[in-house]
Amino acid sequence: MKKAFLITFLLIIGSVLAGCNSEPSQTDTKQSSDSQSSEKLKIYTTIFPIQDFTKKIGGEHVEVESIYPPNADAHTFDPSTKDMVKLAESDAFIYSGVGLEGFADKASETLKGEDVSIVKAGEGVELSEATHDHAQEGEAHADDHAHEEGEAHEEGDTHADDHTHEEGDAHAYDHAHKEGNAHADDHAHNHGDKDPHIWLDPMLSIEIAENIKEALIELKPEAKEDFEKSFTQLKKELETLDAEYHKVIEESPKKEILVSHAAYGYWEESYGLEQISVLGLSPTQEPSQKQLQKIIETAKEHDIKYVIFESNVSSKISDIVRNEIGAEDLTLSNLESISEDDLKNKEDYFSLMNKNLETLKKALSK
Repeated sequence: MKKAFLITFLLIIGSVLAGCNSEPSQTDTKQSSDSQSSEKLKIYTTIFPIQDFTKKIGGEHVEVESIYPPNADAHTFDPSTKDMVKLAESDAFIYSGVGLEGFADKASETLKGEDVSIVKAGEGVELSEATHDHAQEGEAHADDHAHEEGEAHEEGDTHADDHTHEEGDAHAYDHAHKEGNAHADDHAHNHGDKDPHIWLDPMLSIEIAENIKEALIELKPEAKEDFEKSFTQLKKELETLDAEYHKVIEESPKKEILVSHAAYGYWEESYGLEQISVLGLSPTQEPSQKQLQKIIETAKEHDIKYVIFESNVSSKISDIVRNEIGAEDLTLSNLESISEDDLKNKEDYFSLMNKNLETLKKALSK
């Protein structure tokens, strides 16, 4: 009886010791490796094109969200504490890095102590000088020119003009200007003389997409083949889109568009458009009263029939211009952020850019 008990005891001890000393099996190691390989990268982005390109290139290997809420203004957005926690818990934060997102550089500094990859999707992209249309020409230069030509204080016409402005648009302008600029100083971000809206040019978007692809490969090298394949497909689609823009705009009888803010300089450079903008590179950059009058005069000279608004840019001054020239409304998406309806309709970069192209067809048709 004692012998049977002793044998049983030794067998139990042996099993326990064997379990303690055993190494993980090949099956266990493989399952752990497979689990790590299949785990998705958690990525946050800023502007919608970066979010969309990251999804398209990353495919099943990524989970991507924009830090922006629907209809956010990329120029003035500031993240909440909750947003910063999300960024700190992610694998990567991808932003343009071309001076658009005022908060991003500071946020990147804050995230340096975290295990988060910081990616500037616009790095290496050659930025164009900001185009200075009739609305945004230097007021000082205009004043000097006016004094030199003796136009500033001509008898008769000048008094009549002053009287007209006092009774009409001047009051409306002052009211809109004060409301629009209430917080402009707090949020205005200095773009310098460079235009940050590079994603609106499909060919420059290829460079953005390639930077995203390289970042994803660095984060998940085992998925390199998938990333390369998806990027190649995206590049082809962007080249096709560029060709469509060339065709439509080159065949249009008009080349001038009146827009709410100066986001479309790369269309001028690539396709020969001329944007007449009410606001500057940032929607916080409003025209002076003299510049506003110049915008109205220029729009009338070019027989502009449409004022093109943007879903994420509200401008009462643009309303003044529209009413003054008797124009109709059209809408473009600057793609900085998208609307709730766009989200529900599962719009992507290409569907929104094609809608923009339809808008341009109408705006340039007469």
